[in-house]
Amino acid sequence: MGPKPPGESSDQDLFRTELVNLINQKHELVRLAALIDWEVFAQQWGPKFETTTGRPALSTRLMASLLYLKHVYALSDEQVCERWVENPYYQHFSGERYFQHELPCDPSSLVRWRQRIGEEGCEWLLEHSIEAARKAGVIKSESLRTIVVDTTVQPKAIAHPTDSRLLNRAREHLVAAAKGAGIALRQSYARVGKAAERQAGRYAHAKQWKRMRREIRRLRTWLGRVIRDVKRKAIEPSTDLRRKLELAQRLHAQQRDGKNKLYALHAPEVECLAKGKARTPYEFGVKVSLAVTAREGLVVGMRSMPGSPYDGHTLGDQLEQVEILTGAQPSMVLADRGYRGVQAPEGTQLLLSHTRRLPPRLKRLLKRRQAIEPVIGHMKADGLLDKNWLKGALGDAMHALLCGAGHNLRLVLAHLRVLPFLVAVLVRHLWTLISPGSLLAPATARR
Repeated sequence: MGPKPPGESSDQDLFRTELVNLINQKHELVRLAALIDWEVFAQQWGPKFETTTGRPALSTRLMASLLYLKHVYALSDEQVCERWVENPYYQHFSGERYFQHELPCDPSSLVRWRQRIGEEGCEWLLEHSIEAARKAGVIKSESLRTIVVDTTVQPKAIAHPTDSRLLNRAREHLVAAAKGAGIALRQSYARVGKAAERQAGRYAHAKQWKRMRREIRRLRTWLGRVIRDVKRKAIEPSTDLRRKLELAQRLHAQQRDGKNKLYALHAPEVECLAKGKARTPYEFGVKVSLAVTAREGLVVGMRSMPGSPYDGHTLGDQLEQVEILTGAQPSMVLADRGYRGVQAPEGTQLLLSHTRRLPPRLKRLLKRRQAIEPVIGHMKADGLLDKNWLKGALGDAMHALLCGAGHNLRLVLAHLRVLPFLVAVLVRHLWTLISPGSLLAPATARR
């Protein structure tokens, strides 16, 4: 049994008013819902949720619309479900025929749906946001020929990493896991570990670095003792204990100038990225490559790049994704000097900033390279790109794609919101030109 379609009938339908009679049909969400081909989602995702037992899966349109609304309005899973109950436009966008007074689903269902559709399904959502922008007239076909590429950091939702905190947390987690496995340790260092962590923070605040490093050495020593005690007594460790033991050993062995460092115990995939910003010299997350149209700033490609590769090495994968999502190979790519030393694919010209002796046409076009910077700023300020709460490297990839889809739909909604006012102003202007007394009005009308 596949996902159930939205409810079309009920015993009380005769006494209920349909949503289309309650809402404004010119609202931007109503018009956006008409631009998205929801049937394709059922055909694409339906086979992923077919089962022979249990209750039928939730509607594909409902879940896709909740993911869209979450990233358009920068909401959490819980917030988007709560606002769905209060907002009739959200419910109409999700395909409901009548106003509902209960939550559409448990917020945890969004987690399981993301895990089920994976990165491919989130890329599908981004592709349909691009198609909706085409139908709404936000972009034209020739806009896809010239794109701008750049990279940014997608920060992870972790605390700022410090050695004292990480060492003490690793010891606490390992002691708790050993206790759950029935292992009696010689000593847990619970009291002195907590005091040493607190004291290291005080010394760091007072800029007493030698005393701070002394407390960190103590924490590292105590963690090493717990690790060796667990390894001696755990004959056949459980999966959870083995995973925490590996993380503790990795943290205990890492050095200040080492590579592959651990910055968060619950997110070991987090990397430290230096982007040269004065306000944030280092950011902790994953590098994200994105491509936008040079004219409108519509996101036509977005992909997480684990391992912090050189910007130029991400160009080939990014252009491949753009061609898959848009069905057109870009003929001109604008980039900054971080993409030096790479060759664009055949049929595509790479134009780098600060290139001299350019024709006037290309010199004007190159000024559009900076258009990607406010796009990144809006995705972090108005969207959810500034902090990723999803788990693992797969969560990084899915979150980046969904942030791109949310930005595209915000552009479409802004276009649909402004267009009626522009039409009204144009009609009013034309009416004043042909009204009696106007120079353009017929002579009979002026008399």
